[in-house]
Amino acid sequence: MTVRQKITPCLWFEDNAEEAVRFYTSVFPGSSVHSVHRARADTPGNKEGGVLLIEFTLAGQSYQALNGGPHDTFNDAISLSVDCADQAEVDRYWAALTADGGRPVQCGWLKDKYGISWQIVPRRLTELLSDPDPAKGKRVMEAMLKMVKLDVAALEAAAAAKS
Repeated sequence: MTVRQKITPCLWFEDNAEEAVRFYTSVFPGSSVHSVHRARADTPGNKEGGVLLIEFTLAGQSYQALNGGPHDTFNDAISLSVDCADQAEVDRYWAALTADGGRPVQCGWLKDKYGISWQIVPRRLTELLSDPDPAKGKRVMEAMLKMVKLDVAALEAAAAAKS
């Protein structure tokens, strides 16, 4: 018996949901496609037999991808935040998601080739920002705001610096 998630984010693509889902499931371990729903003859905006909706999992989180046509595009109001154990994981996800048309933004944010915004965040950043010493947290935040891809060693150096 499959347990269904109560709330599942649905990503709206113009017509390339299947390509995007293949890409995302190749990037994140523990990912898979669960079902592909095809359009019937009476489905507005979709060719009969074309992919309408895909249900999939990325690293344990359920999603849906909809080929909904050109009505809406992704924007920065919603982003997917990736918790990274270390710099190697930050680097791997950053490289994969900025490849082939993705682009870096700032402060650990990027847009992938499909227009989805991602935050690639090392766990260490949250630990450093949560330090009981407010001056240390301030230095870490100031360093982070100057970065594009987040650099754990530079964040730690900022935390260790004397004011």
